[in-house]
Amino acid sequence: MMKIKMTVLLICFFVIGLISWQQPDLKASIERGQKVYETYCLGCHQSDGSGVPRLNPPLSKTTYVTGDKKKLITVVLAGLDTEIEINGEVYNNVMAPHDFLKDQEIADVLTYVRNSFGNKAAAITPADVKNVRASLTKK
Repeated sequence: MMKIKMTVLLICFFVIGLISWQQPDLKASIERGQKVYETYCLGCHQSDGSGVPRLNPPLSKTTYVTGDKKKLITVVLAGLDTEIEINGEVYNNVMAPHDFLKDQEIADVLTYVRNSFGNKAAAITPADVKNVRASLTKK
Protein backbone atom coordinates (compact mmCIF):
# COMPACT_ATOMS: atom_id res chain seq x y z
CA MET A 1 0.00 0.00 0.00
CA MET A 2 2.84 2.37 0.86
CA LYS A 3 4.50 1.58 -2.48
CA ILE A 4 1.31 2.50 -4.39
CA LYS A 5 0.93 5.79 -2.51
CA MET A 6 4.55 6.66 -3.21
CA THR A 7 4.12 5.84 -6.92
CA VAL A 8 0.99 7.98 -7.15
CA LEU A 9 2.77 10.82 -5.37
CA LEU A 10 5.72 10.63 -7.77
CA ILE A 11 3.40 10.66 -10.78
CA CYS A 12 1.61 13.73 -9.40
CA PHE A 13 4.91 15.57 -8.92
CA PHE A 14 5.98 14.62 -12.45
CA VAL A 15 2.71 15.88 -13.99
CA ILE A 16 2.80 19.13 -12.01
CA GLY A 17 6.42 19.66 -13.04
CA LEU A 18 5.60 18.98 -16.68
CA ILE A 19 2.67 21.41 -16.65
CA SER A 20 4.66 24.18 -14.99
CA TRP A 21 7.55 23.60 -17.42
CA GLN A 22 5.26 23.95 -20.46
CA GLN A 23 3.34 27.02 -19.26
CA PRO A 24 6.21 29.52 -19.71
CA ASP A 25 6.70 28.28 -23.28
CA LEU A 26 2.98 28.67 -24.02
CA LYS A 27 2.91 32.11 -22.42
CA ALA A 28 5.97 33.23 -24.39
CA SER A 29 4.47 31.91 -27.64
CA ILE A 30 1.22 33.76 -26.99
CA GLU A 31 3.09 36.99 -26.23
CA ARG A 32 5.14 36.71 -29.43
CA GLY A 33 2.01 35.76 -31.36
CA GLN A 34 0.17 38.84 -30.18
CA LYS A 35 2.87 41.01 -31.74
CA VAL A 36 2.59 39.14 -35.04
CA TYR A 37 -1.21 39.47 -34.87
CA GLU A 38 -1.01 43.21 -34.28
CA THR A 39 1.32 43.58 -37.27
CA TYR A 40 -0.38 41.36 -39.86
CA CYS A 41 -3.89 40.34 -38.75
CA LEU A 42 -5.50 43.09 -36.67
CA GLY A 43 -6.47 45.28 -39.63
CA CYS A 44 -8.78 42.63 -41.07
CA HIS A 45 -9.76 40.55 -38.06
CA GLN A 46 -9.98 43.45 -35.57
CA SER A 47 -8.50 43.85 -32.10
CA ASP A 48 -11.14 41.60 -30.54
CA GLY A 49 -11.04 38.92 -33.26
CA SER A 50 -14.58 39.77 -34.38
CA GLY A 51 -13.68 40.21 -38.07
CA VAL A 52 -15.75 42.30 -40.47
CA PRO A 53 -19.24 41.08 -41.46
CA ARG A 54 -19.36 39.41 -44.91
CA LEU A 55 -15.68 40.25 -45.54
CA ASN A 56 -13.25 38.95 -42.94
CA PRO A 57 -14.32 36.06 -40.72
CA PRO A 58 -14.24 36.20 -36.95
CA LEU A 59 -11.48 34.42 -35.09
CA SER A 60 -13.43 34.35 -31.85
CA LYS A 61 -15.29 31.30 -30.63
CA THR A 62 -15.28 29.40 -33.90
CA THR A 63 -14.39 25.78 -34.55
CA TYR A 64 -12.58 26.95 -37.67
CA VAL A 65 -9.94 28.43 -35.36
CA THR A 66 -10.06 25.89 -32.54
CA GLY A 67 -10.45 22.82 -34.76
CA ASP A 68 -8.12 21.28 -37.33
CA LYS A 69 -4.63 22.77 -36.98
CA LYS A 70 -3.57 21.81 -40.50
CA LYS A 71 -6.52 23.61 -42.08
CA LEU A 72 -5.76 26.78 -40.13
CA ILE A 73 -2.04 26.67 -40.92
CA THR A 74 -2.84 26.11 -44.61
CA VAL A 75 -4.96 29.27 -44.70
CA VAL A 76 -2.10 31.33 -43.28
CA LEU A 77 0.47 29.82 -45.65
CA ALA A 78 -1.60 29.64 -48.84
CA GLY A 79 -4.14 32.38 -48.26
CA LEU A 80 -7.81 32.06 -49.09
CA ASP A 81 -9.60 33.25 -52.21
CA THR A 82 -12.90 31.41 -52.06
CA GLU A 83 -16.07 31.93 -50.08
CA ILE A 84 -16.07 30.43 -46.65
CA GLU A 85 -18.95 29.87 -44.26
CA ILE A 86 -18.23 30.31 -40.58
CA ASN A 87 -20.88 30.17 -37.89
CA GLY A 88 -23.60 30.38 -40.53
CA GLU A 89 -22.30 33.52 -42.23
CA VAL A 90 -20.52 33.65 -45.60
CA TYR A 91 -17.27 35.58 -46.00
CA ASN A 92 -15.64 36.26 -49.35
CA ASN A 93 -12.76 38.69 -48.98
CA VAL A 94 -9.40 37.48 -50.28
CA MET A 95 -6.76 36.72 -47.67
CA ALA A 96 -3.25 36.95 -49.06
CA PRO A 97 -0.78 34.17 -48.28
CA HIS A 98 1.50 34.87 -45.35
CA ASP A 99 4.08 32.28 -46.32
CA PHE A 100 6.80 34.89 -45.86
CA LEU A 101 6.40 34.49 -42.10
CA LYS A 102 8.78 32.08 -40.39
CA ASP A 103 7.42 28.80 -39.00
CA GLN A 104 7.90 30.11 -35.45
CA GLU A 105 5.95 33.31 -36.22
CA ILE A 106 3.03 31.36 -37.70
CA ALA A 107 3.03 28.94 -34.79
CA ASP A 108 3.05 31.83 -32.32
CA VAL A 109 0.30 33.85 -33.99
CA LEU A 110 -1.96 30.83 -34.36
CA THR A 111 -1.30 29.79 -30.77
CA TYR A 112 -2.22 33.35 -29.76
CA VAL A 113 -5.44 33.28 -31.80
CA ARG A 114 -6.36 29.80 -30.54
CA ASN A 115 -5.98 31.06 -26.95
CA SER A 116 -7.48 34.54 -27.23
CA PHE A 117 -10.89 36.05 -28.03
CA GLY A 118 -12.65 33.44 -25.89
CA ASN A 119 -10.87 30.53 -27.59
CA LYS A 120 -9.09 27.72 -25.79
CA ALA A 121 -7.22 25.24 -27.98
CA ALA A 122 -3.91 23.42 -28.18
CA ALA A 123 -0.79 25.30 -29.18
CA ILE A 124 0.61 25.06 -32.68
CA THR A 125 4.29 24.27 -32.94
CA PRO A 126 6.85 25.32 -35.52
CA ALA A 127 7.09 21.61 -36.45
CA ASP A 128 3.33 21.63 -37.24
CA VAL A 129 3.85 24.61 -39.55
CA LYS A 130 6.96 23.08 -41.14
CA ASN A 131 5.04 19.89 -41.97
CA VAL A 132 2.15 21.75 -43.58
CA ARG A 133 4.54 24.04 -45.48
CA ALA A 134 6.37 20.98 -46.82
CA SER A 135 3.12 19.33 -47.91
CA LEU A 136 2.06 22.48 -49.78
CA THR A 137 5.34 22.76 -51.67
CA LYS A 138 5.03 19.14 -52.85
CA LYS A 139 1.77 19.86 -54.69
